[in-house]
Amino acid sequence: MESAADLQDTASLTLKFEFNPKLGIDNPVLSLAEDHDCSDLGSLERPRFCLLSKEEGRSFGFHLQRELGWARHVVCRVEPGSSAQRQGLREGDQILGVNNHVVEHEDSEVVIRHIQASGPRVLLTVLAQHAFDVARALQGNDALLCPTLGPEVRPRLCHIVKDEGGFGFTVTHEHRGSFWLVLSTGGAAERAGVPPGARLLEVNGVSVDKFSHNQLSRKLWQSGEQVTLLVAGPEVEEKCRQLGMPLAAPLAEGWALPTKPRRLHLEKGPQGFGFLLREEKGPDGRLGQFLWEVDPGLPAERAGMQDGDRLVAVAGESVEGLSHEETVSRIRAQGSCISLTVVDPKADRFFSMVRLSPLLFLESTEVPGSPQDTCSASLVETKDPPVEDIAMPPVPGGSRQCFLYPGPGGGYGFRLSCMASGPCLIISQVTLGGSAAQAGLQRGDVILEVNGYSMGGENDLERLKQLAEAEPPLCLKLATRSPQGLEAWIPPGSGKDCALASDLL
Repeated sequence: MESAADLQDTASLTLKFEFNPKLGIDNPVLSLAEDHDCSDLGSLERPRFCLLSKEEGRSFGFHLQRELGWARHVVCRVEPGSSAQRQGLREGDQILGVNNHVVEHEDSEVVIRHIQASGPRVLLTVLAQHAFDVARALQGNDALLCPTLGPEVRPRLCHIVKDEGGFGFTVTHEHRGSFWLVLSTGGAAERAGVPPGARLLEVNGVSVDKFSHNQLSRKLWQSGEQVTLLVAGPEVEEKCRQLGMPLAAPLAEGWALPTKPRRLHLEKGPQGFGFLLREEKGPDGRLGQFLWEVDPGLPAERAGMQDGDRLVAVAGESVEGLSHEETVSRIRAQGSCISLTVVDPKADRFFSMVRLSPLLFLESTEVPGSPQDTCSASLVETKDPPVEDIAMPPVPGGSRQCFLYPGPGGGYGFRLSCMASGPCLIISQVTLGGSAAQAGLQRGDVILEVNGYSMGGENDLERLKQLAEAEPPLCLKLATRSPQGLEAWIPPGSGKDCALASDLL
């Protein structure tokens, strides 16, 4: 029988993981994946664009693999029948861009945040793995392969309110699904930012690419006194045509929108933060985290928080899909100064209608103003707080001990990576605000002992699973992280063999 070493010329070794939810360990399974056929390289040298969508409570249907020490974002699995599969995303694709953000040289956490912040729709720019490797060899690692649109060359999301002249445009069309707007000078559409000669793409979040002229007229009439249009000017159409890029809603910039998300900056005062965070269903039936019982006169109210606001981000990171406990942990991790992004019920309904995340339209230049603008509030939970974790001081010899207790969900808040080239367990991910983070674990730390048992053997993962069932606390002896970063723990030439857990997105 041929060994894996015998097959190195024709196959690549892939390390896959099955997740242990209690300890956060990914159990490795080695598999051989044949090298890609390079005969179709010419057709794949140009990046592809995949516009994905998802329903409430569902995923886009792909897994993003993270590789330690490599700035690569690899699609390691595509779910059958998912939006990802229907839109042509393939296993092995390298993600170069998320919407209009170039992510080639970003950390995996940044890529995941961009995808999560995109809401129910996201545009991925990808390149097949063998084409990516060839492009890197030819152009170097610092070259950017991802095409982007300029700041003024993007589709526009325009909200138009009728005046005495109506919406201020008429529609021309060539065939089903192809519509252009002719603007009235000084009319409502022009004032709302619709560019001259704009192509109409969506009405109130619904694509018109299959509409007849009568269907479009009926949709506009049903909108009543106001309508939200996704449009693209002639220069945007031409630029996207040259790039092969779809005129996608997640690329849009907002013009004259009726409402926007609000970023609240709070500093804890003597009476705390002064609001209640509660998980419940909103008016549209979606489960979310809502802010209630805002105490009059306390900093939360002064920061602009209102009863019924939906929380959409903590410190700029989306909380979509997080449990109540995870959301509370993220807020707590900010300490006495927190930044919350919220939408009121009107904004919540608007962004739900257009099927876009409010975080796509958050002013990136918005920063806290004067001290009077930075306010505080008391965080009141509906759950009991988790047990405090204990971080012990470093022990001699460049190592330290940490004691961990399970969090509210029963997990310890970290994941492990196993080196395929040798027996070495590395902390590959630490959940913000979780037990591991509070105990002082850091990404890249090497595990030397668990509950007094030395690590470094072939059965480490099996032993860890058994130890996870033992009574807490979990005692870890860790090697102090090298100042040179994670790469210091990776033996030369082993980077490709060291894969982290995949994230379902």
